[in-house]
Amino acid sequence: MEAAVEHGIEGIIGECGGSCACATCHVKFEADQFERVGPPGEMEINTLYFRARRQPTSRLACQIVLSRALEGLRAEVATD
Repeated sequence: MEAAVEHGIEGIIGECGGSCACATCHVKFEADQFERVGPPGEMEINTLYFRARRQPTSRLACQIVLSRALEGLRAEVATD
């Protein structure tokens, strides 16, 4: 989420600053890309459930820790 905000990615707001509370950084992945980032944790699932239109491959960008292993990762910014 921080990298997206810093680089002006449209649709990623990050109102809560990464505390997993607002879902303004909701992104969706294709299945192969979702496998790379892994499933959301319980708190993230709850935030997605109450604040966004969760899809099976939804994640909150603020909960994804970037690393070299994720180089080339592709996500779609959700338009809830």
